[in-house]
Amino acid sequence: MAGGFGASRIAYFDCFSGASGDMVLGALIDAGLEPASLESDLQKLPFSGWKLDVARSTRAGLAGTQVKVSVEHPDPGHRTLKDVTEILESSGLPASVRARALSIFGRLAEAEGRVHGVSAHDVQFHDVGAIDAIVDVVGAAIALDALGIDQCFASPLPLGHGAVQSAHGVLPLPAPATLALIASVAAPTRPMATEFELVTPTGAAILTTVASFSQPPMTIDAVGVGLGARDLAWPNVLRLWVGAPTATDLYTGEITVIETNLDDSSPEQLAFAMERFFDAGALDVFFTPAQMKKNRPGVVLTILANPAQADRLARAVLRETSSLGVRFRSAQRLMTPRRNASVETAFGLIQVKIKTIDGEDVLAPEYEDCARVARDRGVPIAAVYAAALRAGL
Repeated sequence: MAGGFGASRIAYFDCFSGASGDMVLGALIDAGLEPASLESDLQKLPFSGWKLDVARSTRAGLAGTQVKVSVEHPDPGHRTLKDVTEILESSGLPASVRARALSIFGRLAEAEGRVHGVSAHDVQFHDVGAIDAIVDVVGAAIALDALGIDQCFASPLPLGHGAVQSAHGVLPLPAPATLALIASVAAPTRPMATEFELVTPTGAAILTTVASFSQPPMTIDAVGVGLGARDLAWPNVLRLWVGAPTATDLYTGEITVIETNLDDSSPEQLAFAMERFFDAGALDVFFTPAQMKKNRPGVVLTILANPAQADRLARAVLRETSSLGVRFRSAQRLMTPRRNASVETAFGLIQVKIKTIDGEDVLAPEYEDCARVARDRGVPIAAVYAAALRAGL
């Protein structure tokens, strides 16, 4: 998120027919980015022998922009994250663009590493390491910066089935890297009855890095349509809505509080039970120290749940703990609007949560992301927190 955490311009990727690198780039151009300006910035990358082909066309009657990166000579790809980092660091691109592009490739490397059982630094990008994919990713980073988009959102991702040819041979759809990227942020999906690849690894890497998967309240002042490479039975398009966030008030909601007292469970058993409760849909789980009968130290287990999940979670308590019974009560909660975003720091992009109260945004760094950066960089986590908070000022 550029320029502090008070989002002034936001974008929503409506992934009606999926997302690929060229569809993302096409939608951003169609939303108002000048192709000549984009290509001029992309020429700062330290390689040649490619060009950006931008054309207006239609898919199933819907007009939009199709982008294709043409490479003069076949590019073998097979670049590592280090290779891509060196390419970006030696370019003349702004630091914010380099940071966003590196975050996208870093997330992709982590996903590929999980798929192939190697570290992110040992991953060899194949198709995604080729010049056209690098141009797609860096182009998206440039375009978001040029359009002044502070924050991105995305719809659920449509997933087909079948198989796709890759450098590793025939792979199932969704491609393993795509599926790993989606799982890494728990992005919502929806099934599509097709054997075509709708969400590519490049498209998934971009969206899971820059976007939160929810539809924001917003006013729309521009719509971009990026066209997919092939004609399908439906409009093969990615729509991009660009505009300003709409202020929302505090809102209320009903929850069910589930409680039970425990005096004969070990810490290990309780920790395991907590994992199970979260897996079953708990909104929150916590333990409160309590002095039980017969002077035994124990805990009060409390679970906050959506009312529809209460019965299932109560049964999980009876199954996973020594409890003989649970208590229920209904409660009201007052909630602030909140959203996920990222801020640019000296350590790269850091994920944050932002809540809005009385029109004012308050930022809180995401622990897991700060911890990852602290481990990777060998710095105190407090330094990463401080950098994220400073970036939001």
